[in-house]
Amino acid sequence: MEIDEPEQATDSTEARVEPPRIRRLDESVVNRIAAGEVIQRPASAVKELVENSLDAGATSISVVVKDGGLKLIQVSDNGHGIRYEDLPILCERHTTSKLSTYEDLQTIKSMGFRGEALASMTYVGHVTVTTITEGQLHGYRVSYRDGVMEHEPRPCAAVRGTQIMVENLFYNMIARRKTLQSSSDDYPKIIDLISRFAVHNISVSFSCRKHGANRADVHTVASCSRLDAIRTVYGVSVARDLMEITTSDDNPARSIFKMDGFISNANYVAKKTTMILFINDRLVECTALKRAIEVVYSATLPKASKPFIYMLISLPSEHVDVNMHPTKREVSLLNQESLIETIQTAVESKLMNSNTSRTFQTQAVNSSVYTSQTSHISGKKDPENSAFSSGTKSQKVPVHKMVRTDARDPFGRLHAYWQDGPASQHEKKSDLASVRNAVRLRRNPKESADLTSIHELLGDIDSNVHSGLLDIVKNCTYVGLADEVFALLQHNTHLYLMNVVSVSKELMYQQAIRRFSHFNAIQLSEPAPLQELLMMALKEEDLESVDDDNDDLKQKIAEVNIELLKQKAEMLDELFCIHIDQEGNLTRLPVILDQHTPDMDYVPEFLLSLGNDVDWENEKECFQTISAVLGNFYAIHPPVLPNPFGSGIQFYKKRREASPTKDLGNESANPEDVGEDDVDHELLAEAETAWAQREWTIQHVLFPSMRLFLKPSKSMATNGTFVQVASLEKLYRIFERC
Repeated sequence: MEIDEPEQATDSTEARVEPPRIRRLDESVVNRIAAGEVIQRPASAVKELVENSLDAGATSISVVVKDGGLKLIQVSDNGHGIRYEDLPILCERHTTSKLSTYEDLQTIKSMGFRGEALASMTYVGHVTVTTITEGQLHGYRVSYRDGVMEHEPRPCAAVRGTQIMVENLFYNMIARRKTLQSSSDDYPKIIDLISRFAVHNISVSFSCRKHGANRADVHTVASCSRLDAIRTVYGVSVARDLMEITTSDDNPARSIFKMDGFISNANYVAKKTTMILFINDRLVECTALKRAIEVVYSATLPKASKPFIYMLISLPSEHVDVNMHPTKREVSLLNQESLIETIQTAVESKLMNSNTSRTFQTQAVNSSVYTSQTSHISGKKDPENSAFSSGTKSQKVPVHKMVRTDARDPFGRLHAYWQDGPASQHEKKSDLASVRNAVRLRRNPKESADLTSIHELLGDIDSNVHSGLLDIVKNCTYVGLADEVFALLQHNTHLYLMNVVSVSKELMYQQAIRRFSHFNAIQLSEPAPLQELLMMALKEEDLESVDDDNDDLKQKIAEVNIELLKQKAEMLDELFCIHIDQEGNLTRLPVILDQHTPDMDYVPEFLLSLGNDVDWENEKECFQTISAVLGNFYAIHPPVLPNPFGSGIQFYKKRREASPTKDLGNESANPEDVGEDDVDHELLAEAETAWAQREWTIQHVLFPSMRLFLKPSKSMATNGTFVQVASLEKLYRIFERC
């Protein structure tokens, strides 16, 4: 293959292009560029001025805003004021009373320290300062522009403290001013900012109002507690759903800090996360911490709800780099990852032990997921048949479908016990889908059981953790389902197949151990008789036998198991929230994982395993085997109905009587040959709903909970639970050969 030579320049006399010269920018240009970084919008100016007032020891701060801050920002305080001799250099760049050497930054405790805020405002607006110090007979007023005084300070009447007015903000930055023309956009940001300062600084009274308005939008007085401040600013509805939280760490190898604050409980409902974070009394943002807490809440709160968080983190000043952002909005922390993990664990523990009461609003339950679950039970896609519509009649199950006559027929199982009883239309019970999601009774947490066997089981889990898999699990990203059993997940540049059933089984087992004696409850709408459930499970194991003697044997096995479970009923209820009454009915099951309800089709097998597979003699083995049985029951198994996609469509083909004239040789097993009229659409719709609901549960319940709670065992790395299927580095090597 020939390589073309580069074309030569046709004109040798063509002049060369000279590189541009580097010039020093004019000082006014430099100052205006810096000002645009520090004062990004009116709310930035308000933040700087309020922080200066707090540094001045003010106990009362008043803010007045006009046109969202573009025409006027006025901040008045009763602090110590500004000395007369300091006024000439007040608005020059890098003039401050907070530090004198660079090393002072290591121990800085004030909120302002660089001396850029006031200077920046003078480059993008007109600044007027009125101030008086203690002992003076009168105050002084002076205006600034481009960092210098426009005139000598003039004596004037003044009250104690300082008043700073910033007018015509961004008058010389046309592009930015046009983007901020809507006052309705920036004024709420200023209100939110003052609200955050008011919640934290409970010894300071704040007010914020629009210019010309008689009533302040934020008005607080010095309060005795932070909860009172939150109640004043955000309302009673927010304050009543908050709980106090504290945690700390004093290990120099990890982190040294103390955190206290308030977080919302499970009853709090909001569409947007509100996080008020102060680090060493400095209002900052920490995206990593916010996301870590949101992940914890995502496994507890309804899908559309977000938490309210107030946190004050105190740590040695030398562990904080405050000089990270022009607006001081962000800071850098030493050992930040360890600090966040400790706080995340504390929030998780607080939430898990806080559900002494839980309020459910039935109107909020009507989402696409719950509607799909309702369709799963009723077999209809029509939303008018939803179980949440109290005025509609629930679908009646034909009598011949309430008893199983075919191994492949899913009807006649536990669904029979959730049918509506003979009651009035308004008193009818909701079906299984409503029970799963709307009728969850919460129990008061019992005293923590200080049992050596539980501590040993938890120690066994911790000592058997595979560190490599733990990193993958905590930092993976869900990709999708590969087939009925395996899901795809990505970690860094690697792609893995994960066995959903095995992982969910191990997760549920570990959660059963962790929540020992602290379970919340799922109340069954109707008691489910153990006799029928156990017989159903025993017949499932021996489908081919039709011998009456075998039925008598199964009857005896069922009776023995019922007596055993009734004897152990008190222990099962007290420690695992499995309630079996004296009549031999199952009435209550535990909540192993919030927002997850087990597939009720597997209740017969669960009860049979509970009677046969539990070691009731040894305490540790007893708790371990009961937790293992619960883990297997609550694991995310494939639905009983076959997958309706692909060849599974054959299951939903209607059975027809064989005709003597029909050519049997023309029948085909190809799914494409199944006609529209040959399919049982009602059963097919139920299967599609069940499989879609399972996929949603895997993505939105299993994966977030797995990242939070699962400690993968070493055996998972070798038994095929996790299998690496692709590596980006190896793919690059393959493509390089092409």
